[in-house]
Amino acid sequence: MSIAKSNYNLFDQLNEAAAYLRKHTDFKPKTGLILGTGLGGLVEELDLHMKWDYQQVPHFPTSTVEGHAGALLMGHLAGEPVIVLSGRFHYYEGYSAQELTFPTRLLCHLGIERLLISNVAGSTNRQYRAGDVVIVKDHINMHPDNPLRGHNDERIGVRFPDLLHAYDLKLQELASSAMLKMKMPAHHGVYVGLQGPNLETPAEYRMIKIIGGDLVGMSTVQEVLVANHMNTPVLVTSLVSNECHDPDNLTETTLEEVLEVARRGGAKMHALWMEILTTFAEA
Repeated sequence: MSIAKSNYNLFDQLNEAAAYLRKHTDFKPKTGLILGTGLGGLVEELDLHMKWDYQQVPHFPTSTVEGHAGALLMGHLAGEPVIVLSGRFHYYEGYSAQELTFPTRLLCHLGIERLLISNVAGSTNRQYRAGDVVIVKDHINMHPDNPLRGHNDERIGVRFPDLLHAYDLKLQELASSAMLKMKMPAHHGVYVGLQGPNLETPAEYRMIKIIGGDLVGMSTVQEVLVANHMNTPVLVTSLVSNECHDPDNLTETTLEEVLEVARRGGAKMHALWMEILTTFAEA
């Protein structure tokens, strides 16, 4: 397994990984998809063109988390040409921020027009219930590492990317319209990214509410940072896995419970994404 160790050769590594994929196919995806915990079922609806296990792709890490399949796929969903990361990487697995975001960078490097990201998250907003889908409108980054830290290669992105619209407004509007059409509550919220892997303490949930967070999770933020660095519009939708808006009356949350909520609520997320992808394909 070869993993990117420094931004100094990142451009060459991206070129090498892209060349490997293009050696096998001339497929040109327009939309990139990152599927989070328990949400990999969407690939069952994929009109598959090509598939690679992560360990086959140069410079990719290997997913170690239950619920993350670890495959890179190309094909059509709802008529839209897509490239899919089925399974993602997390800081708590031991990778650096640069390493875990290399796959996201590769999608952007291949020329996708937009990136859709899913995750499961705890809710600190009492309006959100387990199984609800929330459109992320902003984030608060509390990770201890930043994938943009270190040497910056201007061929990849600018040194100081502006994050005023880190979450693309047009894509948010499109998702809102799709949710209303599907008679789903069109929640919008702020996602707080922590390193994990432990769930939060009651005091931390209180802090998240105080600083303006509606959702809390252990992924996504770093992927959004590199996508913005590479000038790729981003849409993020979160599936609420557990309610933690009342820190004084919490119950323990297990991985099995999170996966079960993701299994049940994932159907709504999948239907939403299919509706959005249909809009892209028809444009």
